[in-house]
Amino acid sequence: MTAHIHSSAVVEDGARLGVDVDIGPFCYIGPKATVGDGVRLVSHVSVAGDTVVGARTRIFPFASIGHPPQDLKYRGEPVRLIIGEECLIREGVTMNPGTEAGGTETVVGPRCVFLANAHVGHDCRLGEGVILSNNVMLAGHVQVGDFANIGGGAAAHQFVRIGAHAFVGGLAGVEHDLIPFGIALGNRASLAGLNVVGLKRRGFSHEAIHELRRAYRMLFFGKGTLKERVSDVAEAFPDQEAVQQMVAFLLQGRDRAICIPRDLRGEEA
Repeated sequence: MTAHIHSSAVVEDGARLGVDVDIGPFCYIGPKATVGDGVRLVSHVSVAGDTVVGARTRIFPFASIGHPPQDLKYRGEPVRLIIGEECLIREGVTMNPGTEAGGTETVVGPRCVFLANAHVGHDCRLGEGVILSNNVMLAGHVQVGDFANIGGGAAAHQFVRIGAHAFVGGLAGVEHDLIPFGIALGNRASLAGLNVVGLKRRGFSHEAIHELRRAYRMLFFGKGTLKERVSDVAEAFPDQEAVQQMVAFLLQGRDRAICIPRDLRGEEA
């Protein structure tokens, strides 16, 4: 099928449209944008800049996609926004491209969900299946791992990393890195255990969850410094992929601060 474009929509010369796209009333697609096969823009959607919208993504009214980043250092240099296939982008969502300082690209993985008025700031990188509930705010340079779930009204500070399969509670303010599989609650957010419900829903085995719990206790309630405990966990669980994923996350962060349990605040972590 060819593209269906409403008579009130504006598609600039140079825009690249895939097959079977549906561009609804009062939408705007800029001259550098690429809209993949089967994409549906419901109405009043603006897709600007060098933006790629992945196949079969659906975008709802008043979403602002690909307009210049909200960074006062931006001076018009070429930047991009890449959105994966089969994403769901609801009303009022804003997504910004990257900046020169952050590698010039904002990248959103496939099958992500963005509920009303969520914001993805410049130079963010999101994995597959990430869920941002209503009014979630990601500042610039935030990284979110696969299948992480962020509750309504939560905010992530710039450069924060949120690990795969993590859960951030509603209205939380995340200023430090959150380990994979962890739960963060509160403002400022503290670590509140493991996302066991999410792990079960994703099909993690009973054994894997049990070993993650053991590793969690060693990491945050064992003896020694955090660096020593990370090393101990890496040696104690050599064949547990999920545990090693958590260890790799901490090692990659080097000296970055991480969310810790509330009752450990004030101690080295």
